[in-house]
Amino acid sequence: MIKRKVCVITGTRAEYGLLYWLLKEIESSKELELQLIATGMHLSSEFGLTYKEIEKDFSIDKKIEMQLESDLEVDISKSMGYAQASFAQAFDELKPDIIVVLGDRYEILSAVTSAMILRIPIAHIHGGETTEGVIDEAIRHSITKMSHIHFTANGEYKNRVIQLGEQPDRVFNVGGLGIENISRLELLNRDAFEESINFKLNKKNILVTFHPVTLEKNTAKLQFKELLDAINELEETNIIFTKSNSDAGGRAINKMIDDYVAKNSHKSVSFSSLGQLRYLSAMCHVDAVVGNSSSGIIETPSFRIGTINIGDRQKGRIKASSVLDCSPNKTSISDSLKYLYSNDFQTSLKNVCNPYGDGKASKNIIKTLEGINLNNILKKSFYNLES
Repeated sequence: MIKRKVCVITGTRAEYGLLYWLLKEIESSKELELQLIATGMHLSSEFGLTYKEIEKDFSIDKKIEMQLESDLEVDISKSMGYAQASFAQAFDELKPDIIVVLGDRYEILSAVTSAMILRIPIAHIHGGETTEGVIDEAIRHSITKMSHIHFTANGEYKNRVIQLGEQPDRVFNVGGLGIENISRLELLNRDAFEESINFKLNKKNILVTFHPVTLEKNTAKLQFKELLDAINELEETNIIFTKSNSDAGGRAINKMIDDYVAKNSHKSVSFSSLGQLRYLSAMCHVDAVVGNSSSGIIETPSFRIGTINIGDRQKGRIKASSVLDCSPNKTSISDSLKYLYSNDFQTSLKNVCNPYGDGKASKNIIKTLEGINLNNILKKSFYNLES
């Protein structure tokens, strides 16, 4: 039997962590053949050369360099053009039957644009979501319109994809992929986690991940300084930083992290990438996730700990009651940290419900990838909502 060739593209450490179990399911399928392309930050020494972590688990069929010289907007735009040409060549050689992409990064937009022009069907995961503060918002919805099969993280996002004109029978609510990692990985206990990061936890601990808000100009350094000023006043608290991504302004944040840890090595540590096992294990042993990462919205509520969500990067996402929104200034962040440790809030965490599914997303996706008819899937009729 000829297997259906499914090409999955990954460009970031976090995205690969979300895709891991889906890749495993494709690899073990009797009807599908896995093709894997690594691009973006995976190939950058600055961000940990994380393609090497992928190669411990899977064979990478193609590596697509972005040629990203800096995190300036003009250089990001240039790198997208370079990557689009490289993706076209890779797809021409691999000849996939369908590509699978997740989310809203500019690397993925380059891949999807090439696939669309080459008439390759596209399956998109985590469409329909909103993040009003970042360019990802427009990229995500653009990818939705270029895609032919949609896997959303909850019912509201499914409705939004349909609202964008996609046929309801091509939109599948499968839940969030991140929830699956929590249920399927054997997470590290406190001693093993401390050994894995070579750092001792304190009485109180927080995990900090902060990215630039890319629809705001030159706010990254200012906002991150406000965050550092707030957490620096915490007592008996250790801080685990995971560094920013390659968005415009990310390098400035990472330098500030390096400078802070150099001066405060007794209470802080930083990593370019923790990987999914250590990152999710960290959530078992910290009091909160602080910053503006989607992981604080999607995965963290499952651990029944708090999230302090700063600024507008995640504005518009559906949130559990454990997520505390605050403004990107020291006073607001400090107030949120104080409330985080209050008896009222800690008691409320016992009843938190994660709105992103039951942890079976990859198996649900596989059923569709194996069974859906790809003949004549490229031509799409716009679905009009009833008035």
